[in-house]
Amino acid sequence: MSKIVVALGGNALGENAQEQLKKAERASKAIADLIEADNSLVIVHGNGPQVGQIRLAFEDAHRLGDAPLIPFAECIAMSQGYIGYHLQQAIDEELVARGHDNIPVVTMLTQVVVSADDPAFKNPTKPIGGYFDEATARRLSAETGEPYVEDAGRGWRRVVPSPKPVDIYEKITLGALIENKQVVIACGGGGVPVVYRGTRYHGVDAVVDKDFTAARLAHLVDADILLILTAAECVFVDFNTPAQRGLVTATVAEMEGYSAEGQFPAGSMLPKVQAACEFVAAAPGRKAIIGSLDKAGLAIKGQSGTAIVA
Repeated sequence: MSKIVVALGGNALGENAQEQLKKAERASKAIADLIEADNSLVIVHGNGPQVGQIRLAFEDAHRLGDAPLIPFAECIAMSQGYIGYHLQQAIDEELVARGHDNIPVVTMLTQVVVSADDPAFKNPTKPIGGYFDEATARRLSAETGEPYVEDAGRGWRRVVPSPKPVDIYEKITLGALIENKQVVIACGGGGVPVVYRGTRYHGVDAVVDKDFTAARLAHLVDADILLILTAAECVFVDFNTPAQRGLVTATVAEMEGYSAEGQFPAGSMLPKVQAACEFVAAAPGRKAIIGSLDKAGLAIKGQSGTAIVA
């Protein structure tokens, strides 16, 4: 039996509640396959569209009336519950349909500790919330002191820091659930980012990358495999050129070399590769796999995806 941390990419989720529920049902089949193969699973998921929708709803309510703006950390917590609810129901229903009505599935509200000294706090780069024209964005920035940037020709958006995960506050509880054979959905959206100030932890306006959080979680629970599921069947080098080729197996050193060459886009494959390398390099005997949701079972068997080893 292997202990696997599964990171679900945006392709496993939807743009609205109805679409998300359907995609959660699709994801549940791949996850159930892994569970039936006698693996212990922890599932981390993204929240890109959902947390933006939640934040935008509060922004609209604030502009139209007296509703207060909700801090972004609270928006992430809401998205954890919303997405976890759909995934938990779908996975549980799939397991019961296969005759496994004795396998508990639980969604865990999870806080991810980040450093207040992380350089990301001085250079916010992660767009969140709604799109505005330049004049409106500059007015909002002047009113709130929050930075806004132009986002790929689609309009101006607020940006927040994206610090690296340092620790998971609920790691003891998480470990106990895993030891008791429960399927755990944790660290949704990269986790609610918190920093320690004074005598307790405080939520901060930031977004922690989901794949880096999955790698940190996998390290803390001493997982055997980090499985990062995305839209691509494997990691490609020389992508979209006549020399394009998919990688079947690569070492950490090889993947770091490809990264240094600029082979992987910063906004998509690069953080996945970096997170995978980070996990594998931290302890002997580990493996990370980057592959597609539909072929997750084959990826674990070495028949699909890209395996990254020491």
